[in-house]
Amino acid sequence: MTAKVTLSFSDETIEEARRFAKREGLSLSAWMDQAAREKALREVFTAHADAVNRAGLDLEAAAVADAREVAMVDDVLFGGRPRAA
Repeated sequence: MTAKVTLSFSDETIEEARRFAKREGLSLSAWMDQAAREKALREVFTAHADAVNRAGLDLEAAAVADAREVAMVDDVLFGGRPRAA
């Protein structure tokens, strides 16, 4: 579903948006929709990252530890040979 809205932009902003839309082969509306969606997702992900940091969770360290554990199990099971995908 699509909603029609009236928005106002500075001349500089709308010209840049038109240029970017043309470069990407999109209509101005499609480009603005994509830009707004990306901005909204960045806000959500930033808020999530902030909450994770406030909770004292270190997801990067956990991911590295998980990768090490997978490598150790692979080494035991496959003797360093690549496993089948």
